[in-house]
Amino acid sequence: MKFLYTILLSLASTIVFGQVKKAQDLDLAITWQPLENNYLKDEQGLSVLEIKNVGKTALPKAGWKLYFNFIRVITPKTANQPFDVTHLNGDLSCFTPGKDFEGLKPGESLTYEMLSNSWMVNTSDSPQGFYLVWDNNKEIVPFKPVAFVAPPDQKKFYRVGGDKETTPEMIFQANQHIVDINENKLTKVFPTPVSYIENNESLTLSSNLTIGYEVGFENEANLLANDLSKLFGKKINASKLSSAIKPTISLLKDALPNEAYSLSINEKGAIIKAGSNSGVFYGIQSLKTMIDPAAFATDKIKTIVLAGVEVKDNPRFGYRGFMLDVARNFQPKAQILKLLDVFALYKINTLHFHLNDDEGWRLEIPSLPELTGVGAKRAHLDAEGSHLQPAYGSGPYRDKLPGSGYYSKEDFKEILRYATARHIRVIPEIETPGHARAAIKAMDYRYRNLLKKGNKAAAEQYLLHHLEDQSVYRSVQKWNDNVIDVAMPSVYNFLEAVTDDIITMYKEANAPLETIHFGGDEVPKGVWEKSPAFNALRQSDHNIKTTADLWDYYFGKVNAMLKKKGLYLSGWEEVGLKKAVENGKSKWLVNDKFANQNVHVNVWNNLLGNEDLAYRLANGNYKVVISFVSTFYFDMAYYKKFEEPGFYWGGFTELDKPFSFIPYNYLKNQQKNYLGRQLSEKVLNEAQKLTAVGKNNTVGLQGQIWSETIKNKDHLEYLLLPRLLALAERAWSKSPDWAEETDESKAKTQYEQSLYSFYNQLGKRELKRLNHYAGGFSYRIPAPGLKVEGGKVSANVQLPGFTIRYTTDGSIPTLNSPLYTMPVNANNQLIFRTFNQAGRGSAISKIDKVNNDGAK
Repeated sequence: MKFLYTILLSLASTIVFGQVKKAQDLDLAITWQPLENNYLKDEQGLSVLEIKNVGKTALPKAGWKLYFNFIRVITPKTANQPFDVTHLNGDLSCFTPGKDFEGLKPGESLTYEMLSNSWMVNTSDSPQGFYLVWDNNKEIVPFKPVAFVAPPDQKKFYRVGGDKETTPEMIFQANQHIVDINENKLTKVFPTPVSYIENNESLTLSSNLTIGYEVGFENEANLLANDLSKLFGKKINASKLSSAIKPTISLLKDALPNEAYSLSINEKGAIIKAGSNSGVFYGIQSLKTMIDPAAFATDKIKTIVLAGVEVKDNPRFGYRGFMLDVARNFQPKAQILKLLDVFALYKINTLHFHLNDDEGWRLEIPSLPELTGVGAKRAHLDAEGSHLQPAYGSGPYRDKLPGSGYYSKEDFKEILRYATARHIRVIPEIETPGHARAAIKAMDYRYRNLLKKGNKAAAEQYLLHHLEDQSVYRSVQKWNDNVIDVAMPSVYNFLEAVTDDIITMYKEANAPLETIHFGGDEVPKGVWEKSPAFNALRQSDHNIKTTADLWDYYFGKVNAMLKKKGLYLSGWEEVGLKKAVENGKSKWLVNDKFANQNVHVNVWNNLLGNEDLAYRLANGNYKVVISFVSTFYFDMAYYKKFEEPGFYWGGFTELDKPFSFIPYNYLKNQQKNYLGRQLSEKVLNEAQKLTAVGKNNTVGLQGQIWSETIKNKDHLEYLLLPRLLALAERAWSKSPDWAEETDESKAKTQYEQSLYSFYNQLGKRELKRLNHYAGGFSYRIPAPGLKVEGGKVSANVQLPGFTIRYTTDGSIPTLNSPLYTMPVNANNQLIFRTFNQAGRGSAISKIDKVNNDGAK
């Protein structure tokens, strides 16, 4: 079935055959359809654009350029296509009229068949952000988003790249053994605590409750009072403990480790004990997850009944992180504060804030205002270089989300204060030396402005690339000008200025700062080779012989700078690696240069040949944060389906994947590569195991969301949730029995029981809570699984507690549609849809084709 979402593309104004026409006179409808993967038995994809003129006037045969973003470089399938195409830089390309193009009259349509340099899977692969610019007056004509048409033969289309397309039948099979567990039998604290015992008592809270705290816990007590005030619709106060009052909820000090707590609830009251502010805070979060999720759906609840419990708890890992990329596509301050609320609830204690990249610089640096003046804005190319080019469909105009935007100094300090109050540390990432185009272009703009004023020394003070560098390279994201020239002294002036301003902001916000993340990933081949700065450095420093030596040179200087300021260096895994050639193949080896120096590395690469990379780095005395792409990159699509958004270059990441992760022995149960193919016995047997030293150096787990495909907060939340809860469970809770069990059959049974309990916890409690908590979250609702048997269609859902509704006439199910309770008679018009408790629905599921006898 073709899924066509028709969106008309309206031109603001245009010139047709020399005459100015009104915007409404020219109206185009554009769709994109992938046709074939592995085209001509090569790793390339064939797709087609259809452009139809549904307006009143013709598109002329010359005099315009059509710009668009596409994450792949394309070539025409044949020489007689209507347009010529030019790749400009990054993901920006341009169509111009071909020599045989005669214009497009009203009612006419044309197709452009194109080849791209890799496979296609879903709508996130689509070209986007089309806009037209007239040659004579440079007037910009914006278009609306492109429509999508699914491949004509999806079974054939998905016959490459490992996993097959995910079908409703496959979903049904995955769900069929999930057990519906009575909510009363579920643990009411999440993530799962170390010890949880219900004592058959209960505590009823009302708006008359009181909160008492020991000295030092005032911040945490006030946060709890504020949360409860929202539920009861009445201000609740917290006060220091005294003999005069006996509070309903008491926050007491006890000799417990950092972040550990105990929670005791009985009919007399609730007592949280901890030896640290973070510990008492996490005890409060556990108390909040004990509240009936339905309570968060009302403004003024009268009473809250808490089950009586005895809880003792402490985290497995001290680092429980999440990296959010706001550089590719921006998220406003309000959304960051909302995310901090959900992070805090589930005991995520680190926000790794990816603040710059090729496509944007998102933090005001007062010493260098050009960084946000230029680097935080995307728009159509201009000769002045006053902003960045469009990317990821951001369009031709400045100051429009999500392409443009930044956090002012005051915004950032507010984020820091908000996070600090909730015991979340914020690690700023300043991505260097690659992925740095936004900074490079901002400093170029600064250079030109100061040079015009005759101030050459000031112009060159923070320059990030040599103006005479003729090096040729192309990054993974297709940029040819995105790498800082680390041989230039001005680069270190820049880094020092940025670092000092960041330190000042943290101090003014009274927020802790222990490290700055300086990136270090994906520097392409060819950089610096023809740089005059590199040649000069090679003459003066005999340790520098090739461009490969610049890696240790650069991070050595960065490391030394941070140490002087009382900080340690964090980076992506490449900071601790060096390239070597073994048996004619390039391989990453651990670099001893920065070992044993408290250098923290996020290891994302567990792909082909790097399955044990995290363990090798940890064994080699780097502090490792496991951040695997195949498990914890939540910008990856949940599964392979055309309508399911997200990237997939690192695999597909369903909810069970992060839940099943075993940090100290992950190859025990994750033995398939990112294509879904079984790892060889050779790989499994030769993979380096984690030593006692390596285990001690594994500081925690981190989830990631890169934002190339994310256009708004709803899409962000869809990708984030509910997978964040699986990350929280693995990062906080103790190692589960199924991870430690050596008997495979017994471990499998234990794992399934644990997974199904997790699914029930989400469907009946935590996602129900997130319908309204912190304003409510647009988490992903799983589509139903379907099975045809005996002329009947059966349906099931991954998360017990959600409901399924259906229609028999081909219409989209709504809350008024019949509730699925038993198998229904099969027909080709059946459509099923999952609904949560708030009435929001999932993507639809349907059986492709049912025969007359009711069989598929």
